[in-house]
Amino acid sequence: SQGDYTKALEYYFKALDIVKKVLGEEHPYTASSYNNIGGVYYDQGDYPKALEYHFKALEIYEKVLGKEHPSTATTYNNIGLIYDNLGDYPKALEYFFKALDIKENVLGKEHPNTATTYNNIGLVYNSQGDNTKALEYYFKALDIYEKVLETEHSLTATSYNNIGVTYINLRDYTKAIEYLQKALKICERKLGPNHSSTINIKMGLNICQSKINNTEQSTAKIIRHFFK
Repeated sequence: SQGDYTKALEYYFKALDIVKKVLGEEHPYTASSYNNIGGVYYDQGDYPKALEYHFKALEIYEKVLGKEHPSTATTYNNIGLIYDNLGDYPKALEYFFKALDIKENVLGKEHPNTATTYNNIGLVYNSQGDNTKALEYYFKALDIYEKVLETEHSLTATSYNNIGVTYINLRDYTKAIEYLQKALKICERKLGPNHSSTINIKMGLNICQSKINNTEQSTAKIIRHFFK
């Protein structure tokens, strides 16, 4: 979390060595160590290495815990994130939908973890340029967050932001402002005015207002042209 990935890997590999020796190579704790190592490689941007260790974890979870276990779903989700970053969107969706199927069945359709997977699926559709599909899944996530979490939770703010950005892509700047302002309100209170997330939302709002102003100016010019 401090960004010292070399040290993180050093200690995760120490942990892995112990759990493999004491608990065995097919124990869930061994899989957890593989997942932790994969997570560090993911944070470093070494996606091939990250995939290698997440697949090691997945093999154990599927064997020992089964294909319907939340830990298996988490690993599917991790793999989906990597494929998304690699730009392999069909593969990303494949693993996110595997994760979603487990989470809906085991955790329920109104669990925050289920909402997170809806959000991830939305992100992939967004990356593919399918804004309509992206909105569909962002709203599914938002519906859960608003019901289950506190009104000003950071995950709710993330959903508002994602929806706002998608409306920017659709050039519906009025709708974009509506959702970005909701996100801004939470981020200013939770993170402060100088946090990067708060600043990014303000930039999005400025873009929207600029687009609206330019449209109004263009309309005014057309009206003047016809009625001068």
